[in-house]
Amino acid sequence: MLVNWDGFFDGISNFVLMVFDAVQGALGILPWWLILIGIFFAGYKLYNLRTGITLTLMLFAIGLFGLWDLMIYTLVIVIISVLVSVVLGIPMGILMAKFEIIKKISLPLLDAMQTMPSFVYLLPAVMFFGFGKVPAVIATTTYAIPPLIRLTYLGISSVDTEIIEAGKSFGSTAKQMLLKIELPQALSTIMTGVNQTTMMAMAMVVISSMIGAEGIGGQVLIAIRRLEVGSGFQAGLAIVFLAIVLDRVLQGVANKLKETE
Repeated sequence: MLVNWDGFFDGISNFVLMVFDAVQGALGILPWWLILIGIFFAGYKLYNLRTGITLTLMLFAIGLFGLWDLMIYTLVIVIISVLVSVVLGIPMGILMAKFEIIKKISLPLLDAMQTMPSFVYLLPAVMFFGFGKVPAVIATTTYAIPPLIRLTYLGISSVDTEIIEAGKSFGSTAKQMLLKIELPQALSTIMTGVNQTTMMAMAMVVISSMIGAEGIGGQVLIAIRRLEVGSGFQAGLAIVFLAIVLDRVLQGVANKLKETE
């Protein structure tokens, strides 16, 4: 299979590398202080002044640890994995809500994916794509996508039937119902799914350091091998800070969407 499909897997690898380099280049040209200002205003607008300052100090601490570039590398893997999860997961969740047969097939698969240990995802990624950033993105995406599919399905399925009937009574087509009624009503639930997917991607990125992915997770692995407690603690703290920042920002966006419903 690896021989017969070699061109296919090489094509995927080249595409992932191209996207990775583009995202890394885009984030790399941003000065650190501009990113801090952006996080401050996000925290301030979504929550309050104290939250904005706290989130900014967390990112600033990562820079003080000397892990800023590795944080950007980790963030690139998370961003790409979440974007791929959104592109694939939301349509899959919609199909599950619309077609009973797809739901019956997908739910057991999602159950299996969410019960398997995270290390299981590393083996096929390495087997098909080797070591490095590409298998890290593939494994992270595969591990992180189930919550988004589930919550998209839940959001679409939970739209009030009275709203659905009102749309039908005005002669809305299936496409109009989906784009103008169901998706807007389910948006806050879908954003919660994006948040959960992001947190799972953060967890998997650390484990992906075992298959050659760099980033902060790689620093944790190096510290474990060398028994460098201080370096390992700093890298672990940086991962926690980055996860908190991403969680607070995405949760704040989800809360704002709920308020507008």
